[in-house]
Amino acid sequence: MPNHNELTQVYLDANATTPVLPQAADAALSAMQTLFGNPSSSHITGLQAKHLMEQTRARAKTLLGTGEGKLIFTSGATEGIQTSILSALIAAKELIQQGKTYSVLYGSTEHKAVPESLKHWLKVLNIPAQVLAIPVNEFGILDDEFIRQHAPDALMICTMAVNNETGVYQNLNHLEKTIRDANPRIFWMVDCVQALGKTSLDLQHTSIDYAPFSGHKLYAPKGIGFVYIRNNAPFTPFIAGGGQEAGLRSGTENLPGMAALNVIFEMLLRTEDSAFSDTQTLHSFRQQIADTLTDCFPRIIFNNSFEHSVPTTINFAVPSFSSKEIMDLFDAANIRVSSGSACSSKVTGSFVLDAMGLPTWQSESAIRMSFGPAMTQADVDTACARIKTASLALTHSCMVLDNSKIGADINDKAQLEGLLQLRSGASCTWVYADTSTKQALIIDPLPELQHRLDTLLQCQQLTPIAIIDTHGHADHVSGREVLANRYLADQDSDMLGWPHNSKTVSYAGTECEAINVGELQLLKVPTPGHTSDSISLVLCSAQQAKYAFCGDTILMGSLGRTNFESSSSAALLSSLKLLNNTLAEDTLICASHDYNNEFTTTLAAESKRNSLLNSALLDLISEADFIKRKAELDSHLNDQVGSEIMCGAYVGSCNKSAIREYDASSLADAIASNTGVKVIDIREPHEYALTHSQDSSQNVPLTRLVQFIQEHQHQKDQPWVLVCRSGSRSMVAAQAMHRLGFAKISHLKGGYALSH
Repeated sequence: MPNHNELTQVYLDANATTPVLPQAADAALSAMQTLFGNPSSSHITGLQAKHLMEQTRARAKTLLGTGEGKLIFTSGATEGIQTSILSALIAAKELIQQGKTYSVLYGSTEHKAVPESLKHWLKVLNIPAQVLAIPVNEFGILDDEFIRQHAPDALMICTMAVNNETGVYQNLNHLEKTIRDANPRIFWMVDCVQALGKTSLDLQHTSIDYAPFSGHKLYAPKGIGFVYIRNNAPFTPFIAGGGQEAGLRSGTENLPGMAALNVIFEMLLRTEDSAFSDTQTLHSFRQQIADTLTDCFPRIIFNNSFEHSVPTTINFAVPSFSSKEIMDLFDAANIRVSSGSACSSKVTGSFVLDAMGLPTWQSESAIRMSFGPAMTQADVDTACARIKTASLALTHSCMVLDNSKIGADINDKAQLEGLLQLRSGASCTWVYADTSTKQALIIDPLPELQHRLDTLLQCQQLTPIAIIDTHGHADHVSGREVLANRYLADQDSDMLGWPHNSKTVSYAGTECEAINVGELQLLKVPTPGHTSDSISLVLCSAQQAKYAFCGDTILMGSLGRTNFESSSSAALLSSLKLLNNTLAEDTLICASHDYNNEFTTTLAAESKRNSLLNSALLDLISEADFIKRKAELDSHLNDQVGSEIMCGAYVGSCNKSAIREYDASSLADAIASNTGVKVIDIREPHEYALTHSQDSSQNVPLTRLVQFIQEHQHQKDQPWVLVCRSGSRSMVAAQAMHRLGFAKISHLKGGYALSH
């Protein structure tokens, strides 16, 4: 199985967490080995431990300019946030006047820990206050007018010094004046987690009541943080017990964490020979990385304004690329980046960018690059070189065209032969290429993929002979017209793109229009029902239907809706019967939507799990009964319950326990035992090119999985093991293949990430 190339890791996800600096790690280790005493103990070892703790506190107070304010060590930022909110709300509850309406305010781009904590403690404390999000402008700056309007009746306001996704900073002096002019007595918490080491702070000269910090965002270990409490600000201990931290926060202190912080604070206070770069240098680092990104991805859009953000964060999107595609690409090049906030990595899109009013595609395609103030010029040079290598790999997949300014380290292209599935969300575009004739078919082109398709055609030197939609209705947006105007401007075709110069052939006892692509024929089968303008396209060879592009007529686990003005259940029933006579049971049905990552289906698979489709295909249902049952299904779909129906069919038909999961050791044993196990690497060609070493694996990109399934339907008992970067894609692909009868399909749990 493949091993990663010996590439040094380029870590550009510092806003999520940072590595522990060697000096800080040494200090923590020393504290564990020699200064391991309990600071509460009165013997010498305990006194030495207490001295270290107080030295760390003193340096922190000097660094932050806390003055008479308190500084309490915590387990991290989340505890500091809880401590701040709890203290403020308990005090605010005493001031509530009956019959008056109150609120608590927080920035709409705030870390989710803040609004969720506000809701939690308001409920626990039984405080009747509305939680309101303060809007931001296109730069992520808080709305002054909203604060002026709502702060007078607010119990607490929570803002952020520096945003974790965009690096956008708030002008605290301006913000303070706005808040205090509106309500001098409101309790104010400022999340300073991302500000430490990146901006200067002088807390004693502000009216900030609470400011939480975290150690692991600035080269200290996880599990250590601290919170500032302004002198005379109300305070309630979040953790009670043994009375440590002068009774303000109980629990034995994390001395190794404090020892690490002590070293970091000392470095930040040092004016010379510090491990940390100054602000001007950090700005030059960001510009160098941004320039490299622009050279490598000329269509890049930066989501954060550099003028309004700290110099250690870059947030960007590349048109036609999802955030996952870029993350997978960079991960293959050993570059670590994130999609938005690491704390919400499973969420599609960024609520921060949404709040800033950015287009949905930018939010869903956002990539965050972030580095810390200990970044060096050598680190930046390595990062830029690696970004160039990663972008070069995209030319291998024909996802970008060669750029002479970058070079030509990766010249060989992954030749496209056969079927390719491209996606945007749950929508699919299908491309069929014939290498011998350099011809291509494009079916259901999506507007989001126009540039990707254009690049693919140019890079592979393909000529499209038809660009066709399978259907058209009010909520369907096609990208066909733009591509057709470019490549097929002289072609005479109907409203869906089917060429008028096609010939008529007889197939399965039915007269069909047909066009040739290489040695295959594409047949047009009118299949109205979902909409009146619906067709199915059947790609066949020697009277054998290989693929059927059925649009929305047949989906995985469901049928297309028939409650549009231009649709008809009766017509759909006739179309289904026609398809049943035209297609073989193992013809792969390629729908225009794939809501559950099933890739493809067959009539046999659908008839087993979909009683409505089964009855229709077997001719065991009357037209009236079909119309009635289809209307009921459409009603559910219209009420947005359709996804649950399809999901239920999907989950119910896929027995995950039947899919074997290997780890690296057991897979190595299986390969060595000569049991016929074959490893299939389902990463995209650019990922494979970046990290593949000589071994016996075969690269079958996930975008080519349907082609692989079609070519190997006679080998459903072959023991294949699917592998990818993390194990997520391989599990999804294994489930889809198992549902189609591949009985011995398995995957590598944890992928390559856990295999070395």
